[in-house]
Amino acid sequence: MHAPIALLVSDQAVLSSLQFALSVEGFALAAAGGDLAAAGAVVIDQGYRGDGLAALVALRSRGNAVPAILLATNPTPSYRARAADAGAVVIEKPLLGDELSSAISHVIEPRKAA
Repeated sequence: MHAPIALLVSDQAVLSSLQFALSVEGFALAAAGGDLAAAGAVVIDQGYRGDGLAALVALRSRGNAVPAILLATNPTPSYRARAADAGAVVIEKPLLGDELSSAISHVIEPRKAA
């Protein structure tokens, strides 16, 4: 069993959809407000608290190196570059197929071997 996945999503409908989809895929989910350092990965919506990327940068500045996936609508090359600088994978919305679950599996596998 992998460490739980933390979801940083402000929109309740999107959060509920992600919780359902990821639980069906077999991922354990972290409790809201839980310790992000214990998470296997964090999924952050672009609009989280107004700027999901800024929230990730703030996490990084506090020393949190949890694998991160940013969900973004029409991300620009500049946004993608800033996300990469923060060590995040960008998944473009709308989510199609198993792209998110595949990305989560990919980012947590290196931690499993460590």
